[in-house]
Amino acid sequence: MLAPGSNPFHSLETQTTSPSPPSSHSCTFSNSASPPLAKGQTPHPSNGRPAQELITKFSDYQPTQIRYFTFHSTKYYWNNEVQNFKVLTGLEDLQVSCSTLHLEHTAGLSRNLQEYRRLFFGVNEIAVKVPSVFKLLIKEVLNPFYIFQLFSVILWSADEYYYYAVAIVFMSVISIATSLYTIKKQYIMLHDMVAAHSVVRVSVCRANNEIEEILSTDLVPGDVMVIPRNGTIMPCDAVLISGTCIVNESMLTGESVPVTKTNLPNPASGQQGEVDDAYNTEEHKRHTLFCGTNVIQTRFYTGELVKAVVICTGFSTAKGQLVRSILYPKPTDFKLYRDAYLFLLCLVAVAGIGFIYSIVLSILNKVPAKTIIIESLDIITITVPPALPAAMTAGIVYAQRRLKHIGIFCISPQRINLCGQINLVCFDKILEEATEEETSLHNRIMPTVVRPPKQLLPPEPVLSFPFSSALQRMSIVARVLGEKRMDAYMKGAPEAVASLCKKETVPENFAEVLESYTREGFRVIALAHRRLEAASSLDHIESNMEFLGLIIMQNKLKAETPGVLQDLHKANIRTVMVTGDNMLTAISVARDCGMIPPEDKIIIADALHPHDGQAAKITWRYADKPQKPRLELVLHGTVFARMAPDQKTQLIETLQGVDYFVGMCGDGANDCGALKRAHGGISLSELEASVASPFTSRTPNISCVPSLIREGRAALITSFCVFKFMALYSIIQYISVTLLYSILSNLGDFQFLFIDIAIILLIVFTSNLNPAWKELVSRRPPSGLISGPLLFSVFALKCSRINPDFLSTSSVCNLSSNQNLSDHNDTEIDEHNIQNFENTSLFYVSSFQYLIVAIVFSKGKPFRQPSYKNWPFVLSVVSLYFFLLFIMFHPVKGIDEFLEVGKSNFCHFKLANIFRTCWYLG
Repeated sequence: MLAPGSNPFHSLETQTTSPSPPSSHSCTFSNSASPPLAKGQTPHPSNGRPAQELITKFSDYQPTQIRYFTFHSTKYYWNNEVQNFKVLTGLEDLQVSCSTLHLEHTAGLSRNLQEYRRLFFGVNEIAVKVPSVFKLLIKEVLNPFYIFQLFSVILWSADEYYYYAVAIVFMSVISIATSLYTIKKQYIMLHDMVAAHSVVRVSVCRANNEIEEILSTDLVPGDVMVIPRNGTIMPCDAVLISGTCIVNESMLTGESVPVTKTNLPNPASGQQGEVDDAYNTEEHKRHTLFCGTNVIQTRFYTGELVKAVVICTGFSTAKGQLVRSILYPKPTDFKLYRDAYLFLLCLVAVAGIGFIYSIVLSILNKVPAKTIIIESLDIITITVPPALPAAMTAGIVYAQRRLKHIGIFCISPQRINLCGQINLVCFDKILEEATEEETSLHNRIMPTVVRPPKQLLPPEPVLSFPFSSALQRMSIVARVLGEKRMDAYMKGAPEAVASLCKKETVPENFAEVLESYTREGFRVIALAHRRLEAASSLDHIESNMEFLGLIIMQNKLKAETPGVLQDLHKANIRTVMVTGDNMLTAISVARDCGMIPPEDKIIIADALHPHDGQAAKITWRYADKPQKPRLELVLHGTVFARMAPDQKTQLIETLQGVDYFVGMCGDGANDCGALKRAHGGISLSELEASVASPFTSRTPNISCVPSLIREGRAALITSFCVFKFMALYSIIQYISVTLLYSILSNLGDFQFLFIDIAIILLIVFTSNLNPAWKELVSRRPPSGLISGPLLFSVFALKCSRINPDFLSTSSVCNLSSNQNLSDHNDTEIDEHNIQNFENTSLFYVSSFQYLIVAIVFSKGKPFRQPSYKNWPFVLSVVSLYFFLLFIMFHPVKGIDEFLEVGKSNFCHFKLANIFRTCWYLG
């Protein structure tokens, strides 16, 4: 693109006039299309051609050519200094100190500078584009299986085998249409969620002290935004520079408790104890308003407006990063599908041998070239059954239907199989819903009772010091309206609060009473108070306090929680808590629910960010002893507290990196990234989290987790059984056709149709109906097809059937030769040499083999209910079994003609093979 300068944070007057030299491998040189105007929106320079208009305004400047490319909704700009592409995230890139931010970035931007920065940072919006049906269709049909199906359908049509081709096309169309509908619906849900309140009108301060109202889409880093008194939905990430705000951050944190945001301290103002660090969103989050959060109320003093400096916009914001994690999750690989492709490649290699054999045989017998090509390629379609995708999908569809019946909805059906391998489940702090409070009124522990003064108006907060996990307390300074005297109040950990109070106000039995409550599992918070004449430093305020008493709280677990966790532990499934709450609260819940056994010692590991030139480090401490153990965190950690949304996602990825199959159970939008990344994410909320989560439960407790794993195990075993059945089916049919090729024969079209539709598809769709086993067992299903037991079961069963195939063919050929059964007077010779005794023999034998294989591979417990309880499957097998026996021993002219089986001298074939057939069936 062309711009008046190359650095968005420099003023236009200081930009260089020499253009950057173009590169031979430059990527993109044009701006993306501007979004359409909202209803009632007036045209703005940013919606037209901002670069050209700016260049026209600054005609003395030679345009600079900026190289960039866009990937996953993020722009990467070429940086000549480092000779690499870098991302411009916002004002935080400057690494400005808090004092510099107050001195240089609180006056506001001119319109020209705002338009100039918008060239680099783009429109302030989180746009979720809903792909067209055509794009989704192209992406879906590029699946290797669908490409192979297209090849098979074309080949069958050339061979005039239209019936099965139509059946495969019909099933494929239904499968593709269902998949497209699900994906399209998910995109629309996400688009609607993000689009809500995404465009609002905001007031910004200009460099000339004017207040201008603009659309939020025009905001850029460095703009000074005025926060309205009645609150708003934040359209960007911004840092407060004046006033205070009460914010609902449940969209990010999952906690619906309002949070107080204070203005960023200015160390240059001379306040004691303030360190002039570089502004950082994570370290200064108590002063930062995040995109998507709801500002409920603002407070200002002496007529001053509540202002905030825009830090970042669009996809660089906290909400933008959350949406990016939903739109572009890292691919979740599953060994089953990789092994399936590898196994099919092996079958194709085997088919290649038959392909060459059929070509050589056809040439030797002077078969026409067209017939050679079609019949040789037909060997490949026999080896890799085109119905395999539909067969593999059937079990997943049935499992999805059973999940829906128990109140679990699925928008990503392929994840059901992944849930069958889950061996670790991460829970957000959803193990507890209500908090019962009980205030102790014991005289020994509450020597002073403070009653509110008789007034209509409550005390007005003057200063607020938010809770600090390092200090284990928080304080507030308030005054009664109309009075000069102020009061300081403190709450926090009892030991920390008591240490700052006058000794005479702390009861002598303080330690004993506190220990008695904590042993019973109660949460205890201490209160203190002090009168002030004037506001001063924090150290002065939080000294010589008067101890007021204790607040005793108890979090009761949901009734289902202990039993569910116990079931998971019995099944050797590890449970982990991942929460944004503080560590001690999380540990208390984990103790109560049995996630941490009573006899286990708790070791707390605190991760410290890099600070003042020091590298990041981890400090270790026992909860009750000051020793320093050494562990591996991911393998042994049970409670992960104070976790930001991106940290939850990182933990999921780290656990997956050490070969865990991870489930995630959460209920807030802050869990969206982790829910999307986990192998099996299940949301207990039908709001934002349900858009990203593959599974959503209507039951607001964790009892859905073992149900999902049980159904996942049943679906996974079903997939294995179906794949093995389809593999044996293709091998049996491959051998049958190859043997018939040796006598220049083949199975008839209606024989193929009877086998593929009446036997194979009927067996597949009924054998998938086995419901899940009633309980979780300690064993897990295998994760891949390339394993000893599975391969042995397939090849051992096939080896036991190969020899009878050859014996049957040779016996029937000898029988035909000795008894002259192929005499033209007795046997009708058809054009394709289908109606012969070799064909009839292999047709019946292979049909019985398909039924035998189906029974052998209909595995039941410990992951599925036994097959004899699956009455559609039992009915199908028994019906097909007796139907084949009936038409073999009691020929029916219409059926014989339809199936193209041998008719003349059938009794000779029947008498010669009746005992051999009975042996096969045994």
